[in-house]
Amino acid sequence: MRKQYHFRPSKQGYYAWDIDRLVELSRDFKAKEVFLDTIEELDENFWFGMSGEIPTCRAIVNHLRLIHDVDLLYPIILCPEGRVMDGMHRVARALLEGKDTISAVQFDEIPEPDYEDVYPDDLPYD
Repeated sequence: MRKQYHFRPSKQGYYAWDIDRLVELSRDFKAKEVFLDTIEELDENFWFGMSGEIPTCRAIVNHLRLIHDVDLLYPIILCPEGRVMDGMHRVARALLEGKDTISAVQFDEIPEPDYEDVYPDDLPYD
């Protein structure tokens, strides 16, 4: 699978967290069930807002493939405020399947970002 990052706006670009590191940091967290209705990102432009990518039919189908291939056994990762740091394709799959909840782990404190003031295209994806 391609390297993945979680992004949040910074003063001169974005803060970026390496998803592999977030998974490792949260590995021993106790999972809990979270209601899908509480996940704000479901009603936001989550995948297409930052990189300039537009939601063409091809781009949507590419995300549908990712949604189809996810494993709901892995919990999503939430920041302290309940925002999704990893797992939106799993959230979409749970919603598509008519589930009310999804398994999640949550940070009590947000970890330091791996990168600061970067843009998605600046990062390594090997």
